[in-house]
Amino acid sequence: MSEAMKKLQERCGVTADGAFGPNTARAIAKHYDLSPNRAAHLLGQASHESAGFTITKENLYYSTPERIQAIWPSRFETIADAEPYAKNPQALADKVYGGRGGNNGEGYKWRGRGFIQLTFRDSYRSFASDMRVPEVMDDPSLVETEYAFESAYWFFDKNGLFRMADNGIGTDNIKAITKRVNGGYHGLDDRIAQTQKIYGWLSA
Repeated sequence: MSEAMKKLQERCGVTADGAFGPNTARAIAKHYDLSPNRAAHLLGQASHESAGFTITKENLYYSTPERIQAIWPSRFETIADAEPYAKNPQALADKVYGGRGGNNGEGYKWRGRGFIQLTFRDSYRSFASDMRVPEVMDDPSLVETEYAFESAYWFFDKNGLFRMADNGIGTDNIKAITKRVNGGYHGLDDRIAQTQKIYGWLSA
């Protein structure tokens, strides 16, 4: 498990062993005053996005240009175009994210972090302002550890996903929330399974 989960457990008053399970889920819901529906949707999506709360930083290391070109065909029209960015995550991030979201060429600095991948300088700035954590703008890596969960909570709140969560944990609602989180339906089966499992823990 990640250090971010241990820090979250400490904050919520449970044993900081980094293992996510029923006791930790209940402690998070209580600490952040979340209903079973809201906590289940947030934690279910966060679990999928972070590979079971183990990854809090976007991996942009790709060993082959073919893979890069397949993922970003609009940025790299040919494999030759992608060649310089293989095994070079900083250059790749600056290329694909640098001119977006207020990054001003610093795509690597403002790459995805947290349990639900906060990405782009404008998003970091909005998070830092809304949550009153200005230090994030000087050290965005804090989102990997101290604020991995808070950034996910903020994303749900900012985008109206808690209100959507109030509509229940049926598969159609999980699918709708997944679209807002992911932009599509990647990993939908796992998101459904995680959300409904966690809801079971919280409503028992």
